[in-house]
Amino acid sequence: MYFTISVVAFAVVAFLTLRDIRIFRRTKLESYRKGAMKGMVAMFLLLLGGVVVQVNPELGMVLVLIGMFINKKGQREDVFGRAKTADRFLGKTEIKN
Repeated sequence: MYFTISVVAFAVVAFLTLRDIRIFRRTKLESYRKGAMKGMVAMFLLLLGGVVVQVNPELGMVLVLIGMFINKKGQREDVFGRAKTADRFLGKTEIKN
């Protein structure tokens, strides 16, 4: 059960991190670069927590919790405008040079 929670948490953070990378590559906004960097650190802790949860569930879940707190993104610029929900979900934005 704990391993499943850590895998789902990792999948969510990985998706959000890849989305931030895509938005940063398209818009060059610094807040999305910082969000992607936080996401990579959080993914490492979540992966470590998923491995540790096999041996010590309590410590593994603490690492997962810390990873989720690190992944907190904060305030962002509005890059979507009037985009539909699916476009926001996938991180589609206008490309700015």
